[in-house]
Amino acid sequence: MAHDGQDAAAGQPVIFPDLLELTAAAVAPAERILDKATAHVRAMVSDGDRVSGALIETHQTAAHGLAWLATYVESLRQMQKWAGALQSDGRFGETEQLIHQIAFGEYLWQIRGGIQMNQGEIVRLQDLGLGPDDMDSFMEPAVVTLTHGGNSQAARNRLVVLMQEQAGATMFGASGLDEELEMIRDQFRRYAQDRVQPNAHEWHLKDELIPMEIIDELAEMGVFGLTIPENLGGFGLSKASMVVVSEELSRGYIGVGSLGTRSEIAAELILAGGTDEQKSHWLPRIASGEILPTAVFTEPNTGSDLGSLRTRAVRDENGDYKVTGNKTWITHAARTHVMTLLARTDPNTTDHRGLSMFLAEKTPGTDENPFPTEGMTGGEIEVLGYRGMKEYELGFDNFHVKGENLLGGEEGRGFKQLMQTFESARIQTAARAIGVAQAALDVAMQYAQDRKQFGKALIAFPRVANKLAMMAVEIMIARQLTYFSAFEKDNDRRCDLEAGMAKLLGARVAWSAADNGLQIHGGNGFALEYEISRLLCDARILNIFEGAAEIQAQVIARRLLG
Repeated sequence: MAHDGQDAAAGQPVIFPDLLELTAAAVAPAERILDKATAHVRAMVSDGDRVSGALIETHQTAAHGLAWLATYVESLRQMQKWAGALQSDGRFGETEQLIHQIAFGEYLWQIRGGIQMNQGEIVRLQDLGLGPDDMDSFMEPAVVTLTHGGNSQAARNRLVVLMQEQAGATMFGASGLDEELEMIRDQFRRYAQDRVQPNAHEWHLKDELIPMEIIDELAEMGVFGLTIPENLGGFGLSKASMVVVSEELSRGYIGVGSLGTRSEIAAELILAGGTDEQKSHWLPRIASGEILPTAVFTEPNTGSDLGSLRTRAVRDENGDYKVTGNKTWITHAARTHVMTLLARTDPNTTDHRGLSMFLAEKTPGTDENPFPTEGMTGGEIEVLGYRGMKEYELGFDNFHVKGENLLGGEEGRGFKQLMQTFESARIQTAARAIGVAQAALDVAMQYAQDRKQFGKALIAFPRVANKLAMMAVEIMIARQLTYFSAFEKDNDRRCDLEAGMAKLLGARVAWSAADNGLQIHGGNGFALEYEISRLLCDARILNIFEGAAEIQAQVIARRLLG
């Protein structure tokens, strides 16, 4: 490896001269190929002048492939924005330049040759209706230069050398965030390193609930009221701050990083759809951690099809409700005080109309009696990972909910209220994915440096170094896409598309990082005693909850196609 910034084999610079001008020139052809693909796919799925849901299903691979293509193009835009901002601030160093160059080299090649939707599905431009002429037109000079040399072995080798020199750094490459957000990161990074990471693997192996003392400490640090307005007991901080906190706590343990998600979803529901009385009653208690909420939406036979759920809520003569039905995959259900519960209040409906949202109060349980509230039963679902809050099936039989706890005081608005939370929930899920991916890189990097084989450290072997380099690059790509979606939310702009893209890519990156991290560990990675085995299990859920990857791609495609 040439340490002077040169590719010793080719006698060429490892980093392209005028890199930012080169990558800027490559964005436009990527945008044009997306426009062409969108037009072709729209033609596939249109019946007359209207996009047809049935035809989208028929051409699902093309539609979902379009979502992935659009995600890649947006990723390149955000990487270019990140790099430009760093250069303006004088912070676009060698590590950042290499990450940027490799990102463009890899993602442009994948656009041309095939985007990895998952381990077994690759979408190619011809799947989107594009022909050889379209593909040739994409290969403009900047694209050719970057695809043929951007993600070179020399570039990856040099990046890994720099990563070793920066051992112990919070991340490889500058985040691009402002000083206040980085101060927040440092605070929660230290907490996670001190209080979470040393205990996380034991909690996982013993399948234990996260200790209440951790929850109490998070409450004192303001995690549960981070984005709740100050006049309602919170800190009134940005969604970007929530992303940074979720990222660092999830880096310690996804279960701890996900504790704030329960409060985030509940607070978002109440802020967007609650009455003034509900806001003043519930939000200060949620913010302080006095009240722990859980989301109770999914049913055994509905999954992502929430519009067809069957749990019913019947109003009685006193104006209260009796809830009957079954729910499943309810996270942290036993120890919580209130459920954001979606139920059908209009028995004459069979779709999303007629659904209502409730703030259903319950008594927190104990290990011996997890569900002591009358009218409610539950059983634990044993899971591979994501164990710290536990998952449950719940049964309701004339479960009592006070009439005043109908969210917004009006029936039939539950599905719309829930839709208003999806942007924040998916942004936070993307942040959790980044945290898990970064944790996988942390442990894989350390193992690759410590483990010796054939007389040298694993990290000296090119294919091990390649894995580590690509983890660092893709984590930064997912990070910038997630920050972008959070900034859009903070500026009150619709961002379901951006949040969906961040979640879609972040989940894949987390799984890839954990899988490659385990591969670097070899046989030891398959042993339960090694952290990477937990990270693999934890990463796998990210492609499923808060909208499975296929559902996420469907949502993105429908937005793109109009």
